[in-house]
Amino acid sequence: MPLLIILTLLGLKHVPLADGLPLARAAGVVAFGYAAFLALRLIQPEDAVAIDGWSELRPSIVEYFACYGAAALAVVLMSAVIVIPGTRHVETTQLVATFLAALMLGGGAFLIGIGGLFTKVRWNNSVLEHKSAFGRETRIEWSDVRTVRPNWRGITIATEDQRAVTFSQFHSGAAQLAKHATNRARRNLETATKAFATL
Repeated sequence: MPLLIILTLLGLKHVPLADGLPLARAAGVVAFGYAAFLALRLIQPEDAVAIDGWSELRPSIVEYFACYGAAALAVVLMSAVIVIPGTRHVETTQLVATFLAALMLGGGAFLIGIGGLFTKVRWNNSVLEHKSAFGRETRIEWSDVRTVRPNWRGITIATEDQRAVTFSQFHSGAAQLAKHATNRARRNLETATKAFATL
């Protein structure tokens, strides 16, 4: 994805409409951000935190970096949109592009925050609990788990009655939870198949 964004930005340099935009600098920022992402992934702990018989996911350094970094960059760009036009003449295309970039970065920071930083996911031997950023709680018994699947938001653990918990794949302990949930889903399916066969 970052490679596609960089190639797109470099390709847009040859479009006459985007002549005045600092696309090469934007490509450099994307490349730097991706390099920082890879470096932070190397030092991310893989295990969940154990507290009073519960295992708990924790946001990773990558998510903090992405959320607060995007928010800070959005503030800088928005400040540029507000301050620069008053001091010197700037092309309308540059102002609109900077404004849109600031909105996208701000929106991205907000989504990362509510989808990862401010959620709570924990589990023990019998139940999985999820508390959203807005306080909504979901409880799933392991015996009800039927599917574990990846999607654009992360990993979703679901039951037959449409209850679902989605968590970020970047959380510390995400791989551990996904493996545990996959094993339980497989065992539940085998039990259901045997029960159906004996009828």
